[in-house]
Amino acid sequence: MLERKDPRIEIANRPMSRLQIFVIFLCIALNAMDGFDVLAISFAAPGIADEWGINKTVLGIVLSMELIGMAIGSIVLGNIADKLGRRPVILVCLLMMAIGMFLSAAANSVLFLSIVRLVTGFGIGGMLSSTSAMVAEYSNEKRRSLATILNIAGYAMGAIIGGVIATKLLAISGDWRSVFIFGGAVTAVLLPVVALFLPESIHSQLARRPPNTLAKINKTLVRMKWKPVEDLVEPDPRIDRPSILALFSKRYIVVTCTLTVAYFAQIMAFYFIQKWTPKIVVDLGFDPASAGQVLVFANVGSLTGAIVLGLISSKVNLKFAVIVSMISAFVCFGLFGMGHSSLMGLSIFAAATVCFTNAGVVGMYPILAQSFPASLRASGTGFVIGLGRGGAALGPIIAGSLFQAGNSLQVVSLVMGSGALLAALMIFTLFRRKPEN
Repeated sequence: MLERKDPRIEIANRPMSRLQIFVIFLCIALNAMDGFDVLAISFAAPGIADEWGINKTVLGIVLSMELIGMAIGSIVLGNIADKLGRRPVILVCLLMMAIGMFLSAAANSVLFLSIVRLVTGFGIGGMLSSTSAMVAEYSNEKRRSLATILNIAGYAMGAIIGGVIATKLLAISGDWRSVFIFGGAVTAVLLPVVALFLPESIHSQLARRPPNTLAKINKTLVRMKWKPVEDLVEPDPRIDRPSILALFSKRYIVVTCTLTVAYFAQIMAFYFIQKWTPKIVVDLGFDPASAGQVLVFANVGSLTGAIVLGLISSKVNLKFAVIVSMISAFVCFGLFGMGHSSLMGLSIFAAATVCFTNAGVVGMYPILAQSFPASLRASGTGFVIGLGRGGAALGPIIAGSLFQAGNSLQVVSLVMGSGALLAALMIFTLFRRKPEN
């Protein structure tokens, strides 16, 4: 017998079905691939610099190209995901990432590699905003913060697993191109999995009302082993049309701007240490394979920070935990910048720094999901992380210029780590702000 219920309320209140759990784990896998795709250039950077004879300033630009693409992709494709749906955008992004990785392996100049990394980043940016919205919309209320954090933690999982493989590939072949070939192959494998098994978001369909919405939603409900509904619930008359301008309405402008500044500053600090760690380690006298090992340690810390934050998110105030993580990150940046004579010392301080820095980053995603409605969730998330990714792009460039100017590792680390303090201040102002009615 058909029932007239709002499936969004059912999703929020009922225990999660196997399909919901599958969607979340698939999105985590997609973000794991994102993590490897983004850091592939970091693993390859020492080999590229040596083979092509480029200086640190130019290398910083190359390292930042996919981050610039991610910024544009998050904004553009995030808005498209609200207009056309999460699933088609995810499929297009996967295709762009796979092609981009294979073309990176074929690059023979700085210009060509920079263009390819820009396009790859465009797909990764759209993937981040779309999967973030998808996970939030398929999770129940009890597990939403944890699921959202674990989804973003998939980035670190991919960096760790991929980093181990990349380090071995570099040790065996000595060719930086092997890293991109591996990444492209794994990304391509995920395409048919998503095409065959990933459903569209029910929240997105109810917000957009495409043709045959009822039949499509009921098909998904049947896959979840739930009863279908007899009719669609009436649309909310206050629903916001998916557009960038809606994010700057009186209702959302303060939240949008505050979260954008916070994400910009925090991600700038995060990508400084992610992108420059291999080169820093090599410059301290260690070999490229050892540099890869330190980056793997750093991403173990990254994953640890995300998981711990996710586990405590239902027990403590999330914004408070994020603020503490950001302040702790700044302290660790100062310790990392002291430089260390042993590989283990470098690994430990890199892991601690990335642990707290990434906890601050991933903690912002459930805050984003809570701050925007379904009709603007991908647009809002995409805009914040899109403009915020400007910090990701600027981080390696600024650090490269500071190094080129002769500044010490200590000075560069403190300057770049100060972004975490600014982010903490922004989240604190959001913490103190009363919500709009």
